[in-house]
Amino acid sequence: MTLTAEHLDPVIFDGRRLGVDEVVALSTRARPAALGQAPAFRERIVRGAAFLDRLLREDGVVYGVTTGYGDSCTVSIPPELVAELPHHLYTFHGIGAGRWLTPEETRAVLAARLASLCQGVSGVSWELLVQLEQLLVHDLLPLIPAEGSVGASGDLTPLSYVAAVLCGEREVLFEGRRQPAAEALARIGRQPLRLRPKEALALMNGTSVMTGLACLAWERADGVARLATRLTACNVWASDGNAHHFDETLFSLKPHAGPQLVARRLREDLLSDRPARNESRLQDRYSLRCAPHVIGVLEDAMPWLRQLIENELNSANDNPLIEPDEERVLHGGHFYGGHIALAMDTLKNVVANVADLLDRQLAQLVDTRFNHGLPANLSAATGPRAAINHGLKALQISVSAWTAEALKQTMPASVFSRSTECHNQDKVSMGTIAARDALRVLELTEQVVAAMLIAARQALALRLPLSKLPLPAPLAGFLERLSNEIALVQEDRALDADLQRLLAGMRAGQWSPYHG
Repeated sequence: MTLTAEHLDPVIFDGRRLGVDEVVALSTRARPAALGQAPAFRERIVRGAAFLDRLLREDGVVYGVTTGYGDSCTVSIPPELVAELPHHLYTFHGIGAGRWLTPEETRAVLAARLASLCQGVSGVSWELLVQLEQLLVHDLLPLIPAEGSVGASGDLTPLSYVAAVLCGEREVLFEGRRQPAAEALARIGRQPLRLRPKEALALMNGTSVMTGLACLAWERADGVARLATRLTACNVWASDGNAHHFDETLFSLKPHAGPQLVARRLREDLLSDRPARNESRLQDRYSLRCAPHVIGVLEDAMPWLRQLIENELNSANDNPLIEPDEERVLHGGHFYGGHIALAMDTLKNVVANVADLLDRQLAQLVDTRFNHGLPANLSAATGPRAAINHGLKALQISVSAWTAEALKQTMPASVFSRSTECHNQDKVSMGTIAARDALRVLELTEQVVAAMLIAARQALALRLPLSKLPLPAPLAGFLERLSNEIALVQEDRALDADLQRLLAGMRAGQWSPYHG
């Protein structure tokens, strides 16, 4: 039997700590979502909402509940209009633009928002959590525009599309088609919500779009680091390079864990405990010799970036917070997405550097001045027909274009804070823009990596008859997989279909080496 999400352990939302892996699993429908059913968890949610209700009955003043929003916090809301205020919040924030978030991105956003609200300090009702959970359970996905958030007060505009859908407004993607939210909710047996005081603010005033996107970006960057290492091993062997650049003693003398990890993987791939294959060339060019130092920076950044992302994922990040145990209303600024902004600005920088590394490796492989005996442009054409065949010439140009665009995207978004909303939001994080930038850099870098898979298939096959030593077993197995997927380029052909197939496989985790 093929396992579906219903047959797998659900990701439980009850305030327990969640990780990147769980958000990614939810985003791909590999695991289902479920609210925790422990009585203590539900009782905490109910107490928070009840305390807020009592505070309102006793004429308490609560920002965003009995006052206007942002710089309008000095405006008192007449009691008879308090119930209408949440619906005005998501209504006037319906001004997003740009592309729609993908289904995977949208699920990650829903998971991040549900995780925050399940911390139990947002003053929302149990019914709201159930409605949000049911969007994930039934894969009823709000159509969320990607653009319009400055990252504080959180992701107000994009999250307004989540709030509106819970209330039966705007549009969703459901059962493969775009449709009105009210119709889709009816199909899963749900009634539109009428939001209680503070609930629109609780849904919208947080970092869940940037955090959901950051979880996906982290996972994709991990795949880039692993494949870039394997491809470097292929390129060292294909260019008749010196595997002893990755010597264990050498790397023990510079104790960064990331480069040491990459060097170890390269040693294992190249079986470099054997005699040097090219003793006449003591040092390869930097893009091969220094590959552990480049990819290793990404590897060293990953645990730290994961910590930042997961701390944000497991935070209560709306405002104000409603603390049910001490019965306090806590006004603050947890919606500020500075940690995600830093994480994503960092991630896009180190990932783009890996794209640049691979671009430089390819430039060597296709050039007869530097590839040590391989044919020009890695063309496998021979005889008279070699004159009209061009191998991977255009592939190298495309790789250069993608790399240049990735490098261009590395300008940090977090330094472009803008004063907004009548100078109430006068310092903002730009975390969501940073996250979108990081995903774009990853998209471009993945295209570089996919192209390098085509180049590795070609270069290894062309080096085999020239080499005095057999292809090391790890790379031989890799070449076999590549050969089953990509035909050797002898006669010129369009390679875009190969590229897209490899990209799809990469993004599904099918090409990730070095498990564990």
